[in-house]
Amino acid sequence: MPEKEEIFTIKAFSEGKFKEKGSQFIGQVYPIGSVEDFSKIYPMIKKKFFDASHHCYAYRLVNGEFKYSDAGEPNGTAGIRILNAIDHYELTNVLVMVIRYFGGTKLGVGPLGKAYYHSAEIALESAERIKKTAFQDVFIKADFSYTSLIHKSITDFEMKIKNNEFGEDVSFNCLIKPKLLKNFKDYLTEKTSGSVIISSKDEIYYL
Repeated sequence: MPEKEEIFTIKAFSEGKFKEKGSQFIGQVYPIGSVEDFSKIYPMIKKKFFDASHHCYAYRLVNGEFKYSDAGEPNGTAGIRILNAIDHYELTNVLVMVIRYFGGTKLGVGPLGKAYYHSAEIALESAERIKKTAFQDVFIKADFSYTSLIHKSITDFEMKIKNNEFGEDVSFNCLIKPKLLKNFKDYLTEKTSGSVIISSKDEIYYL
């Protein structure tokens, strides 16, 4: 799927708790950027709450990947409800875990689904929501005489400098918004009569 220009995610870990008919639900939300991040966090949570009845979760990533698990609860009562809460807040690159300690009283399918949704909801409500913008690497190499032009171009195209080197030639490694990359290349190529060397990476960063 095409990468998004902007995403909304959370800044840091957050947690919310509540009880329903003796069962304790602990909702936890984590910022993640990949399936690998999930694979590191999930076993740590299971180990920390080893005595819990269920460790349910859902996550959604910016590349379109998502996953959820009922973790032994009746089908459709936990994982999908947690994912629905993530989508309600229009968040991505987010993992929500809901840990349940069974209190001895069965809630029934409907109330149980509402309990898992509410657990995710209170954790997400307490988290700080932030916007991140897509950037990708661009590399520029040109004669030293073009230094001022390149600096001005970096400012005009809202770029971020990661690294630069100066000698007879100058080289810059910058981050640029993907939607501006082609215009930037065309502009600098025209202004330097084609003497500038510009390359880029396809990988997208969200900052």
